[in-house]
Amino acid sequence: MIENASDVFVCVVDLQEKLVPTQSHPAELLQRVKVLLGGLRALEIPFIAAQQYPKGLGEILPEVKELFPENTFIADKITFSCFGTPEFKDAAKQLNRRQMILLGVETHVCVLQTALDAMKLGYEIYLVEDCTDSRHEYDRTAGLNFLRESGVRIVTAEMLLFQLMHDSHHPAFKTISKLVR
Repeated sequence: MIENASDVFVCVVDLQEKLVPTQSHPAELLQRVKVLLGGLRALEIPFIAAQQYPKGLGEILPEVKELFPENTFIADKITFSCFGTPEFKDAAKQLNRRQMILLGVETHVCVLQTALDAMKLGYEIYLVEDCTDSRHEYDRTAGLNFLRESGVRIVTAEMLLFQLMHDSHHPAFKTISKLVR
């Protein structure tokens, strides 16, 4: 369980112009991602992100990137795991936080390999199920099952946001309540 928001960071994986439209539920994915990122930004949780081969797959979607806090580190990568890129690994380490909120595409490839590598490095992973997708539902399901069995905590956007606030007295409560309605 996340006890302290000051030990958490967000990892956004490959929510790119040519990848998101190919997913099994792109509109629903984007809607949930916007809720989650808006809430996490209100909670002042730091973000890092990665994009797979942007020359061929495009940049992170503008509607996603606009929700990033200023100076969010974005790594270009060719490895499936974000942690295969030394700059990303260094950026995560510099945050000095041990719990990682993970979202993006595809569940069974880049998200899965990022989670497994992060666990090897000692991070506790919270995968946001409604903010991850794959081209085929069976790949998404298999990826989620594998990650769950590997020790990744599977959560939803709303579940996570309310867990981070702890109660309705939190300064971000009204903002987040509006986002989840």
